[in-house]
Amino acid sequence: MSFDPEAFFTLHRDLSREGPGEPADVAWAAALAKLSPKAVVGDVACGPGGDIAALLDAAPQGHVTALDKTPHFVDTARNAWRGDDRVTVLRADMARVANQYDMIWCAGAVYFLGVTQALQAWRKSLTKSGVIAFSEPCWFTDDRSAEAQANWAEYPAMTDTAGIAAKVEAAGYEMLGTRALSDAAWEAYYSPVDARIAMLRGTGDAALETVLDEAEAEAACWRANRASFGYLLCVVRPA
Repeated sequence: MSFDPEAFFTLHRDLSREGPGEPADVAWAAALAKLSPKAVVGDVACGPGGDIAALLDAAPQGHVTALDKTPHFVDTARNAWRGDDRVTVLRADMARVANQYDMIWCAGAVYFLGVTQALQAWRKSLTKSGVIAFSEPCWFTDDRSAEAQANWAEYPAMTDTAGIAAKVEAAGYEMLGTRALSDAAWEAYYSPVDARIAMLRGTGDAALETVLDEAEAEAACWRANRASFGYLLCVVRPA
């Protein structure tokens, strides 16, 4: 997608999510990890904070530290959770996670660092029994349309379930379980984007129209090719 910052944030401003996901994903990961109600959780690359509520549901007596390096997202998340002492929102780089957590949650952003590299970098930030839950773009079949391959051309490291497992093992972790994000998780992101696109059509300049076109094409690509690719949610712990 073309990145004109002003046009991008015009489209994404005030959206609750910056990628596919649903509360059931967090609940599944927390159950698999046997997360304590008092757990300390790190929400890495939190975006506008779309998963904070679900993380608090998983650890109602715990604490969530949400971090992102994009000021607009940090401000949005802070405003949403201002006054709740169970939540701290920080402007920070996901490559340098401080503190220690019982679970690090990273929805759809590990690819910025690479699976192996991210897991290795975050190992020092896990408690003794800590886990990492992350979602990663994944090919689910070998039948990949030209449209789908073009959609992911900027991420040549994208692989299949076996490839993700190999990257986890290379980082010195074991896989506790995996779960493909559901259609509902994808629509929780794309449906609000669709509505925003419809609202913004014809109201901006060429840069905005380009961003709208690309976002529309991205959603259409997933809807047409959902059997061949998606996000794989993985829960892992140091081996």
